[in-house]
Amino acid sequence: MASNKILEQKKVIVSDLATKLKSAKSIVFCNYRGITVLKDTQMRNELRKNNIDYFVAKNTYTKLALKEAGIEGLDEYLNGPTAIAISVDDETAPARVLAKYADEISTFECKAGYLDGEVLTAAAVAEVSRIPSKEVLYSKLAGGLNQIIAGLAIALQAVADKMADGAPAEAGAEAAE
Repeated sequence: MASNKILEQKKVIVSDLATKLKSAKSIVFCNYRGITVLKDTQMRNELRKNNIDYFVAKNTYTKLALKEAGIEGLDEYLNGPTAIAISVDDETAPARVLAKYADEISTFECKAGYLDGEVLTAAAVAEVSRIPSKEVLYSKLAGGLNQIIAGLAIALQAVADKMADGAPAEAGAEAAE
């Protein structure tokens, strides 16, 4: 039988994990079998660059933490080795980074995810991974707005040029009458 000290340590682990899960904008669960140390190091570096918390937790702790966080529907995906990627900033980043490695490594796979209160299947995680990052979307928006503003400026300049070219002629025609 476990001592009270060990039970308290486990409760702290579950509580900390539940806190992380509650604050997450997106979560991705993956099977990390078959990944080499080199690829794992590269992946973890890329995850860190994207401000993604990536770790392995016992499935029983994760199930308890999900329940404590009020997140349902993911228990069926928590079997076998499971790594968790959590982002508090970018909804698509964990899926984008992990799906890239899942494509490269046949044994590494995204099991499921959680986004906007919805459970995502592996196929849905793959679809989310194709959504560009916020920075890319912002730059596309800015580029589109810039094109519209440039087009408006060109049109206004053309109108001003036409009015400037036609203004003396019209003024002279009015004077002649």
